[in-house]
Amino acid sequence: MPVGDGSRCRPVRAYAWAVATLSAQVFGTNDSQSTRAALRFFRERRVSIHFVDLRRKPVAAGELRRFVERLGARALADTEGRAWRDAGLGYVRMDDAELVERLLTDQRLLRLPLVRVGAGVAAGRDEGAWKRLLDAAGG
Repeated sequence: MPVGDGSRCRPVRAYAWAVATLSAQVFGTNDSQSTRAALRFFRERRVSIHFVDLRRKPVAAGELRRFVERLGARALADTEGRAWRDAGLGYVRMDDAELVERLLTDQRLLRLPLVRVGAGVAAGRDEGAWKRLLDAAGG
């Protein structure tokens, strides 16, 4: 503040809209325990959450390919889940392209939740990976 000239200066204020907040995109279903755990994890850390319910809106092919590029198709498949067994995929051999097509057609085969924070991604219930995503994004 200038001294002695009698002018007034407004104090500097931090506006909420001026501060960049972290945002997480969570793909999952409401009845999935691991999806609810991810939502709770990010909510407790006051991270803005964009939840995509896969029962209402399936994950887009481009979005799924982003996860595949970073994690690999095998990391996205829930090979221990009931949907995998019911589809009879326990003994079927597939290359990555076939697996991606199968995951796009039947999204019950995905390991939930799929989480994206900035450019980082994670699949499944993995709090360590979620923490690394937040750290990498500056949170």
